[in-house]
Amino acid sequence: MHTLVFATNNPHKAREIEQILGGEYQILTLKDIGCLEDIEETEDTLEGNALLKARYVKSKYGYDCFSEDTGLEVEALDGAPGVHTARYAGESKSPAANIALLLQNLEHKMNRKARFRTVIVLIINGQEIIMEGICPGQIALTKRGASDFGYDPVFIPEGYEQTFAELGEAVKNQISHRAIATEQLRKKLMMNDE
Repeated sequence: MHTLVFATNNPHKAREIEQILGGEYQILTLKDIGCLEDIEETEDTLEGNALLKARYVKSKYGYDCFSEDTGLEVEALDGAPGVHTARYAGESKSPAANIALLLQNLEHKMNRKARFRTVIVLIINGQEIIMEGICPGQIALTKRGASDFGYDPVFIPEGYEQTFAELGEAVKNQISHRAIATEQLRKKLMMNDE
């Protein structure tokens, strides 16, 4: 089994990517490599933030690694929350507060089209490779489903009537923005192993 450093402190994201990669890789988080500092996402694009985190780990710890940044882009809100997805309702990064603000801002909007976009940056063998996954869908009128991860209770992926929270991890990990980007990551890693 290969080991790969994921520039995140989010164990849920690390587990999700490990599952999508099918157990071929052991994913180490920042905490696992002794990186306890919070890498601030100061860029104004998903690509910029993903590059910033991966470069930080590579330069300070020396590991080949990957990082990602994900945004929910809502058409009627001119692409918001976008790069501010995790902090939409403030620095507390509260999923419940983020969802409440999103639903409030969409209250009188007919257009509920949205998409999740994940950008993954892989730094390996001196190369920086950028990959992207997009999952189109729409925002539900109310929260639905048992999972409370991020915006899962209000995001309905295209072609489905249930939210990510209702569909569950097994389905989500096949169709999500992160799954699409991670599949590209898996292919790049396989090419690298040859």
